[in-house]
Amino acid sequence: MKTKLKRCITVLSAFATLAPVNVSLAAASGEPAESYSYDRWGEAVPSQAGYTAERAVSGYDLEVGAFDNPSDIFIDSRGVVYIVDTGNDRIVAAGSGLDASECIYDSFTMPDGSKTRLNKPMGVYVSAENGYMYIADTENSRILVSDTDGYIQKEILKPESEVYDQKRTFLPQKVVADKAGNIYTVLGNITTGAAMFSPDGDFMGFYGANRVEATAKVAWNHFRGIFMSDEKKALRKRTVPTGITSFDIDGDFIFTCTSSATQSTDIVKKLNAAGKNIFAGLDVSFGDHKPMYDSSQNKLYSTSIVDIDISEDGWINCLDFTTGRVFQYDEDCNLLFITGAIAKQTGGFDHATAVESFDDRLYVLDSSKDTVTVFRETSFGKVVHKAAALYNAGYYEEALGPWEEVLARDGNYLRAYVGVASALLRNGDYKGAMKYAKLADAGDIYNKAFEGWRREFLREHFTAFSFAAVLLVAVLIAWGRYRRKRRALANTAEKEEERQ
Repeated sequence: MKTKLKRCITVLSAFATLAPVNVSLAAASGEPAESYSYDRWGEAVPSQAGYTAERAVSGYDLEVGAFDNPSDIFIDSRGVVYIVDTGNDRIVAAGSGLDASECIYDSFTMPDGSKTRLNKPMGVYVSAENGYMYIADTENSRILVSDTDGYIQKEILKPESEVYDQKRTFLPQKVVADKAGNIYTVLGNITTGAAMFSPDGDFMGFYGANRVEATAKVAWNHFRGIFMSDEKKALRKRTVPTGITSFDIDGDFIFTCTSSATQSTDIVKKLNAAGKNIFAGLDVSFGDHKPMYDSSQNKLYSTSIVDIDISEDGWINCLDFTTGRVFQYDEDCNLLFITGAIAKQTGGFDHATAVESFDDRLYVLDSSKDTVTVFRETSFGKVVHKAAALYNAGYYEEALGPWEEVLARDGNYLRAYVGVASALLRNGDYKGAMKYAKLADAGDIYNKAFEGWRREFLREHFTAFSFAAVLLVAVLIAWGRYRRKRRALANTAEKEEERQ
C-alpha cells in the first residue's frame, strides 16, 4: 500500500514539475490552434491569438495552374499581390482578395523590342513612387526593372568593378528600391552585404553587411593574428559574417534578416541611410527564446528568420523557417503576437518561405505546399494593435483603456503591463505604475515611478517633516545644554573635593 502511494505521489510530482513546460511543448507541437507568448521570465505561456488562419490559396484557386516552389510574395500600395512562382518561371499578380489572377508575367519586352523570359526568379518588389516592378531574375543573373505592362526599363547585370569579386556569379535573390530609386539586392553567394545600384544601374558598392559574431574562437584567432607573419595571415582561414537572407524597406530605413541558426548577432537589423543598425544597442531577441527539440531526430532547432516584412502600421513581421511561425513585433521590438506552426492543416506550413502584410491580414507563402495562407486579424489583435499604436505615438494616457481591455482578456499579455505602467506613470499614479512595472519586470519604469512617489510623498508630508526636524533640533540643543550643565556641575564638585 505504501509503495503504491509513493508511486502515485511520484507521478503527481512529475506532472506538477512538467506543467509549466507543457505550454512550451504544446506551442512547439505544430498545432496551428495553439497560441502563446512569453512572460517576464522568458517562459512560454498561453495567450490569445492575434491572427487566425482564414484560408489557403493555391494556383488552381487563381486559375493559373499549380504553383511550383514559389519563393517570394509582395503586395503593392494598390493591394495587388505578386507571387514569384519560381519553378514555373513566372510572376503571378492577383487582387488582395486572392480570388483570381490579374496578370501573369513570364515574358517581357526589352528596350530593343526583343522578347525575354524569366529563369527561376526569386524576388519581386513594386515601387510606390514610380510604379516599376523590380525582379530578381536569379538564374539569368540579372535584375529587371519593368513597368506593369511588361516593358523592360532597365537590365542590371554583374558589376564590372574591383569591389565585386569577378570570380563569383551574380545571383540576385531579393530586391527592393528606395524613394530615390536606388536598388538593393540580396545575393545568394555574397556575405558582404546587399549590392547597391544607382537608379541608372551603376554599381555603388555593398550595404548593411552583418558583423562577425564575437565568439571565443573569433577572439582567439584575432589574438593569434597579432603574432603571425604576413605569409601565415594570408594562408589562414578567414572568419566571414553570415549573409543577408531577405529584407524590406520602410520609409528611410531598410530592415534585414539572416537565416543563420548559429548566429545570434544581427539576426534582424534596422539600417539608416548610412548603414548603421538602429537595433544594435537594444537587448532583444527574435524568434523563440529557446531552441525547439525534435525527439524524432534528437536535434535542437534554433530560430532561422528567412523573411521580414514591415506593415503599414510599422509592425515587424519575422518569418521563422524552423517553426513555421510569424513573430510580430512593434517598432521597439516588443513581441506582439506569434502566428502559425509546422503542420499540415490550414494555418500550418511545411516550408514557410515569405511573409507579407496588407491592411489587417498576413500572407505567408509555403514553397512545399505551393500555397499562400491568409491570416486575418482577430478582435483581440485589433485591440492590441490599437493600444500599441497609441503607445508608440506617445499617447500613453489614451492607450491606457485599450491596454486595460487587453489585460481583461488576457492576463498573460506582458506588453500590456508595460503599457499600463507607462500610462499610470504619465498620469501621476506612481503607486499603480510601480505595481504594473514590477509585474512587467520593467526596471526603468519602476525606478521613475519610485522617484515620483518619493517626491510626492515628501511634498505631502513636508510640514510634518519640517516640524519633526525643528523639534529634533530643539531636543538636541536642550540635551546638549543639559549635558554641558551637568558636566560643569561635575567639574565644580571635583575641584571642591580636591581643595578639601
